Amino acid sequence: MSSVSPDHATAPLEAEQTPLGVQTLVSGVAPITPAQRLAMRANAPMEPKKAQRPADHGLFDTNSRNQIEMF
Repeated sequence: MSSVSPDHATAPLEAEQTPLGVQTLVSGVAPITPAQRLAMRANAPMEPKKAQRPADHGLFDTNSRNQIEMF
């Protein structure tokens, strides 16, 4: 168990009141801007709007590759 001596104690972090509540301010960390959020969502892979059926037929049928006999 290590103990921190009083001369190495860290200063408490600053906080500010926002419409969402109290937020802690960390030095060296910049807030995420709306433009950065939109860029992240634009670069994310596309997702289907509806649930997709599995592609388990024809060329993509991985279970048929495990067959031992032809007939």
